[in-house]
Amino acid sequence: MMNRRYPELPTSETDTDIAIVGGGLSGTLAACLLGRAGYRVTLIDRHRVFPQEFRVERIGGEAIEKLQRLQLFAPLSTAAVPFDEIVNMHKGHVVDRTYGQHYGFFYNRLVAAMRSALPETVNFVVGQVRGLRIGAAHQRISILGQDEITARLLVIATGMGDTLRRDLGILHRQISDRRPLAFGFNIRPLRSNRFRHTALTYHGDGDGIDHLNLFPVPGTTRANLFLFRDPRDPWVRSLHDDLKQMLTAAFPSLVDTFGDFEIGSRIDSWLTDITAADNCRQDGVVLIGDAYLTSCPASGLGVSRLLTDVERLCCTYVPQWMTETAIDHTKIAAYYDDPEKLDMDISSVQMTDRHFNLTTKTDVGWRLRRQFHFMRRRVLYGIESISPALATRLHQLKTIRARSALRSAVLNTKPMA
Repeated sequence: MMNRRYPELPTSETDTDIAIVGGGLSGTLAACLLGRAGYRVTLIDRHRVFPQEFRVERIGGEAIEKLQRLQLFAPLSTAAVPFDEIVNMHKGHVVDRTYGQHYGFFYNRLVAAMRSALPETVNFVVGQVRGLRIGAAHQRISILGQDEITARLLVIATGMGDTLRRDLGILHRQISDRRPLAFGFNIRPLRSNRFRHTALTYHGDGDGIDHLNLFPVPGTTRANLFLFRDPRDPWVRSLHDDLKQMLTAAFPSLVDTFGDFEIGSRIDSWLTDITAADNCRQDGVVLIGDAYLTSCPASGLGVSRLLTDVERLCCTYVPQWMTETAIDHTKIAAYYDDPEKLDMDISSVQMTDRHFNLTTKTDVGWRLRRQFHFMRRRVLYGIESISPALATRLHQLKTIRARSALRSAVLNTKPMA
């Protein structure tokens, strides 16, 4: 399947204003926003009902705020379980507690809920895209066994799938040798009807284990385990033999703090290559979410980053582009160079490196940094119990310092695309 630039269509009319290929979370959210704005949108996906896939299963904080701002929060609330307290542990002891709005869900159910919110201006097409022809004014999308669709703008939201991108000459360049590994499974309480806490995060200690998340999802309690270890590592392989024993050995006092448990489902896994798209500044086509840049699942920034992509594209750039007769690569470049998007993209990459170093480095410097990191959290938690106002001010100063450091990194970093 080869891609060429064909002469523009002789007519000014297209079947749709915007064609979105990929009906996962990022593609569906973009279709919701653009459809609500009144554009003719065609969302194309191979699956009428999105299949069960192990992807993001918990969000909170900034991602919730963005969904609310975009008026996309309601579908999440129907597909997820809310919780507002997380107990944080390290080396057998409670470090602190995180308070704030969080939601746990199964990815396919969240996508289904978002699809149910698609406005009538969105045409949902079930089919497999087998060819793309792009240009500044018209895009042609060939679907196996169906009529060709023409659009003014093509949005690729196919996640980590490479086939369509390769047809356009877009390649994914590995930008980090960190390969985070995630596992997902359900757990059930033993000798009790419920666990002692609603949610718990247990941090590793420089042994290749980033952290273990335990949290509620519809109908059960879900566990997400994040590692920076080779999948061929004997310890990783043994997870499939006796998962509970491996967990209780790796996380001391887990059962005493959270409650005894048994594994209640199959074990899902997900190995991520951290890559960015090259040669993506092309006429009439734009990439969002993991189709452009993959996120480390351990960082928890994936949904917030894709929401930044969706918001900047749909609320800022599409309205500008739709007033033009052509959308060439110079206009497309403005989206990739958007300061807010760059902030989030670079933050995502930096967080991958930070998690990797805190999780795997064993030299004296990194051991001290780990100790200081958790000691500081314990101190702040103690201050919070005595003077909440002072603790809030310290948290604000920490946030301002982190954002200042990120802005400095952004100003000194070349664009990824």
